[in-house]
Amino acid sequence: MNFPSELYYSRSHEWVRDMGGGVSRVGLTDYAQRALGDIVFINMPEVGEDAVKGARIADVESVKAVSDIYSPLTGTVTAVNSEAADNPETINSDPYGAWLIEVGSVSDHEELLDAAEYETFCEAEGAK
Repeated sequence: MNFPSELYYSRSHEWVRDMGGGVSRVGLTDYAQRALGDIVFINMPEVGEDAVKGARIADVESVKAVSDIYSPLTGTVTAVNSEAADNPETINSDPYGAWLIEVGSVSDHEELLDAAEYETFCEAEGAK
């Protein structure tokens, strides 16, 4: 499993990349996409919507189930990745390239984990 060191991670399996200027990208981790199986649809938020840490911000439909995606940040959705929405399978093939949303004006965030902490967290959840 892949745990890029430049990212931060939530316990609900979203990754966060600081893009600078108060903007962060959010996506699903390798662990999440493996657990979900083949992703076939993503229900994205609208640009301008509020993102609230710990609250549902999107959902993904896989061949297994529909799963909520939780925002690890509080701020405003400044962009959505329409390419990922149009081709949701890219999350399975490139989970760290296929981001979901960008959040700007970040005012709060969950207690995020670094790569080593997240790897340990996933191992405790039974990831191999």
